[in-house]
Amino acid sequence: MAQHTLSTIKYSVLDLASVREGQTAADTFKQSLDLARFAEKLGYTRYWFAEHHNMISVASSAPPILIGYIANGTTSIRVGSGGIMLPNHSPLVVAEQFGTLASLYPNRIDLGLGRAPGSDQLTAMAIRGENFNAAHHFPQDVQKLQNYLSEDNSLSNVRAMPGEGLDIPIWILGSSTDSARLAAAMGLPYAFASHFAPPYFLEAISIYRKNFQPSAHLKTPYVMACVNVVAADTDAEAKRLATSLQQLFIGIITGKRKQLQAPVENMDEHWNIYEKEAVQQMLTYMFTGGPEKINHEMQAFVEKTQVNEVMVTSHIFDHQARLHSYEIFAEALKEVPQHEFQ
Repeated sequence: MAQHTLSTIKYSVLDLASVREGQTAADTFKQSLDLARFAEKLGYTRYWFAEHHNMISVASSAPPILIGYIANGTTSIRVGSGGIMLPNHSPLVVAEQFGTLASLYPNRIDLGLGRAPGSDQLTAMAIRGENFNAAHHFPQDVQKLQNYLSEDNSLSNVRAMPGEGLDIPIWILGSSTDSARLAAAMGLPYAFASHFAPPYFLEAISIYRKNFQPSAHLKTPYVMACVNVVAADTDAEAKRLATSLQQLFIGIITGKRKQLQAPVENMDEHWNIYEKEAVQQMLTYMFTGGPEKINHEMQAFVEKTQVNEVMVTSHIFDHQARLHSYEIFAEALKEVPQHEFQ
């Protein structure tokens, strides 16, 4: 396996369409387009939205619509889902939706698939109805979706129009080892949600690589890790900006969700010792700091994990600071660490 370094890996964006305190979903979507255009100029490979429901701080409940909005406002960056929670939908409808997107924006659409509901259980029941246990059929539903998108389905009585015969890359998303085994068996690229589920990350990508079966879609394993990044001109400023993300995760842990909050000077005034420990555990793969610190820590991360691609999500309250964070990160990946000269 070829060794991956900062200068060889791809880097991309995961946008959860975070709604900031005092703003609306409409404000969020405009800022997403601004970020996507900026990321395109900076050389980011793809721009993905994740499907979430019933969350006051997240406006990405309808990824296909947002994907079309972003693809229409950009020219070259790949746009897709990270992911579509397939058990919430009919495979045929997903094939038609993404077939439509791929027809409008050829060779630019990605289809990442997950099995989780992207919500709490009560909301999942409202979405799925009698199909509440659809997650158990995830492998079969992925295969159905592949069939609808294949040219071989042209003789079927049920066809995805548009969608059939289009080259839409399918990714398997995961936050545990189950999806790693599925991605390996199907010979598909694998994206891991290490930005909020770090415990199984190293085990999952090891299982994926060891069990990978080459397919018509992919000849060798391809791993993408999603990580939290808060970059600024100085370590101190990045640490301050990161308190918005830490507050967001307190809401996830306690169930007391709020819109994305402004940064604070002292987190110890906002969490107790148990909440702090839980948040820090969930944010194991959080990279915070100035350019040098980001470069050093990302180099160590890539050397350890040998991922092919890093997808960055940045919950930063101020929009301009968020743009600057993505700029610093892109530049940090291009810098050659000093030890390479020694």
